[in-house]
Amino acid sequence: MLDRVRLSGLSKFSSNTSATSGGGGGGQTTSTEKVSDLARDRKTGARTIPCTVLFLNDTQHTFHLDKRAKGGDLLELVFDHLDLQERDYFGLQFVQSRDVVRWVDANKSFRKQWTTVRNTNTNSESLAGPTLEFRVKFFVTDPSRLQEEYTRYQFYLQCKRDIFSGKLPVTLNTACLLASYTVQAECGDFDPLEHTPGYLKSMQLLTEQNEEAERRIMELHKLHRGQLPADAEYNFLEHAKRLEFYGIDFHKANDTNGKEIDLGVCSIGLLVYQHHIRVNTFSWSKMVKVSFKRKEFFIQLRKEPSESYDTMLGFSMGTHKNAKALWKACVEHHSFFRLQRPQRATTRFLPLSLGSKFHYTGRTELQAVEDSKQRNSKMSKVFVRSPSKRALANNHAAQSTPPSHMMNGNGTSSDNSAKNQSSILLKNSGKVTSKQPSIPRKAWETPHSDDEGGFRPTFGAANVNTAMESPPPAYSGENLTNSTLDESIVTIRLVADEQGRFGFNVKGGTDLQMPILVSRVVSNTPADKSIPRICEGDQVVLINGRDVSGLTHEQVVELIRNSREYCGELVLAIKPNPTIQYPDKEEPLYQYVPETDMGLHLRQLDAADAFTQSLLLLSDGLASGSLVAQYEQLYRKNPDLAITEARKVDNLHKNRYRDISPYDCTRVVLLNSDSGDYINANYVNMEIPGGTINRYIATQGPMNSTVTDFWRMVQQESSYLIVMLTTTVERGRPKCHQYWPSPSSGEMQLAEGFSVRCLKEEADVTGSFVFRDILLSDTKTGEKRTVQQMQYLVWPDHGVPSDPNLFIQFTEKVRTARNATLLHEIEDTLRNVRLKNVDENGVDISERRIDDSPGDAPSNTSIHQCISAGNPPIIIHCSAGIGRTGVLILMDTALSLIDIKEPVYPLDIVQTMRDQRACMIQNAGQYRFVCECVYAAYTKTLINSGSQTNGD
Repeated sequence: MLDRVRLSGLSKFSSNTSATSGGGGGGQTTSTEKVSDLARDRKTGARTIPCTVLFLNDTQHTFHLDKRAKGGDLLELVFDHLDLQERDYFGLQFVQSRDVVRWVDANKSFRKQWTTVRNTNTNSESLAGPTLEFRVKFFVTDPSRLQEEYTRYQFYLQCKRDIFSGKLPVTLNTACLLASYTVQAECGDFDPLEHTPGYLKSMQLLTEQNEEAERRIMELHKLHRGQLPADAEYNFLEHAKRLEFYGIDFHKANDTNGKEIDLGVCSIGLLVYQHHIRVNTFSWSKMVKVSFKRKEFFIQLRKEPSESYDTMLGFSMGTHKNAKALWKACVEHHSFFRLQRPQRATTRFLPLSLGSKFHYTGRTELQAVEDSKQRNSKMSKVFVRSPSKRALANNHAAQSTPPSHMMNGNGTSSDNSAKNQSSILLKNSGKVTSKQPSIPRKAWETPHSDDEGGFRPTFGAANVNTAMESPPPAYSGENLTNSTLDESIVTIRLVADEQGRFGFNVKGGTDLQMPILVSRVVSNTPADKSIPRICEGDQVVLINGRDVSGLTHEQVVELIRNSREYCGELVLAIKPNPTIQYPDKEEPLYQYVPETDMGLHLRQLDAADAFTQSLLLLSDGLASGSLVAQYEQLYRKNPDLAITEARKVDNLHKNRYRDISPYDCTRVVLLNSDSGDYINANYVNMEIPGGTINRYIATQGPMNSTVTDFWRMVQQESSYLIVMLTTTVERGRPKCHQYWPSPSSGEMQLAEGFSVRCLKEEADVTGSFVFRDILLSDTKTGEKRTVQQMQYLVWPDHGVPSDPNLFIQFTEKVRTARNATLLHEIEDTLRNVRLKNVDENGVDISERRIDDSPGDAPSNTSIHQCISAGNPPIIIHCSAGIGRTGVLILMDTALSLIDIKEPVYPLDIVQTMRDQRACMIQNAGQYRFVCECVYAAYTKTLINSGSQTNGD
């Protein structure tokens, strides 16, 4: 009936038009054709929905979608419009109601999804047609997993938009660094003739941009010479991924006490934030089930071995829609990042169901990466990058302001015309157009510093005395631009106690030409009990959100007093243990251990299953990034273990770096040294199930003044094997004194009657290792012993070995040398020293020398020295004796566990090492590298066992 009405109307329209045209035959035919076209257009328009999509470069495009089409059809149109190949990371987002943001569901009718929104929004804009945002839905933990340059460019635009909108908070230093990469991508290399002062004013780089910020961006821009646009964007993402809120989808909630919190869904699990501070982390491996009922959202945690029940936690989301939105986000993120392939929906016997039918049907990250690698990604798409011009903001400043959720990063309207955009793009296409495929190149290596770092910088005249009094710290580097990084900054909230004290004092200020440092922390005060704990020497960056770098000492003190008097609360941004004048940063000294995880559950399994599951868990943690996240929560120093001997005035000069000191309880005590009993070295004993103990001594690289002490320790501990993981000089800076003579130089006299001589020195065929045989002689005791030294030559100063297989090969050589010399060491030790025994008459024989040497063994022999008689330790050192040394010990321990099919938990091994020597395995880069080597060794073992089985 409706069609008849429309046709009758069109007929009337046609007759009227014909009469008006004068009745000519030609005019009548033309009018009839126009009427037919109009009718067809009206009929087609009634069957389609106009959908306007806002893209990340602030352009818009309207798609006409059939009313019966599903959300997946619209997604395909959008991806085809962008010519985007890696599609699984992106989605279309729209606001369902005032506080609920929804993603377009590919399996549901798009008309039904939009009808729900139109019923809740009664404004004219929603009735005219939907406007959707094209956004990144799943943020990868590592941009190198994105194979195509165009995909990385979309991630780059998304991060820029989130930073401008405030969704991804950054400090001024980080914002300037990221902006410098944007300038490099758009303007190319810095040219003094072209880039004159003020050349950044036309670019919208920061939300609050001023001359000082532009000056800092310009100085950083100069350092990026040679980077192509793809390189600069890759480095932008490398730094953006380290931001605390990167890739987190936040949802407002209330806890059981009614306090407002934010629940964040990301690749590693569910994060809980309160006042923008993370208070808890629930990894996917710890969660058994997520659910919602009405406006409540629930997570069920895996029970601990000591518990007989699962823990259920609930959060109030305010509305049913909010609870369902969070539940769907958890399901999608868990499926994408944790599963190898999406789970199929179970077919129910009865169609009636009370639960939600939603399930994730897209591809997982693993599938997406594998598909991208199979395609020929070398052929990069040619595209034009959008400039960060302030003109774009000015052109639309006079237009009506759109809703807040549709604002772009510059705070401008989202309805930019393609015409205006194209005119500006053509002007800059010579520098920002991608025409050739390129492999992203890092601007500089991030501070994956090895154990030492302790570079001695150039001091001014005012700092000469300070430099002479104490050695430099072990956490420093060369790159001055790394001082702009702030990954180590932590936020601490303090509430004054009953006496009105926060419990710490500060020193420094612009009037003293020093940064603001914590000079004293009073015990049993809020500062002493804070988590992480405030320590002496920590640098105060912000107080209640205010930058204190430009304040005098009195102004900082007054600021703290005002906080105590007015609100009794203080919010500090702290950089733990800063190294002033040493630009490389140190990771924060966390005072808490990571929460228990799947490792405890796996230990309850059978031995064979636990071994296999532990390695699978290791592989899963490497892929998801959770392994590194847990490592970063581990304390670097055990706060319960005292360090006093190293800080005595007589021993300060024996420390290569002032912030690397041995624990008192595990330090090596020298018995026969003329300079005292102190040496910067710790016993590190790693127990292997079955009664075996791998014994090590982790020590710093000897200095010129401690060479004799080093060799006394070798003699005292009956060691036959020394492993050296550094060179004497790296990048022009001394790392270790050459404590052995060359084969041609003869004997090195260390003390009266105490000397060493190099008998043999040879390198392997690759030139990566050097092996030496060194003869240790002591004429007073008549002892002569050959000590083997193994030196690793190709470990980069600031990073990890480039060839994991080479490192595994070196570790195997160390293990072989230890096993080969173990029997020789025992025989030689028993030949010189016999422990208390009884003779054939049953009479006790006190400890005495077997040979004719007049000297007897010292009566104060330590328990470690007695153990050394049967199981002498390997002496391992690099420069500071913590980073590379810890990597080798962990690898050796893991290989020993793999040999006997025992579970391997790298984080437990690190904690055991740090309970014996502080800061073992210095940074996350080293930890990830050694975990990858452990899993590679395990895979090699499986291959070898499989080949042997086939051979049999």
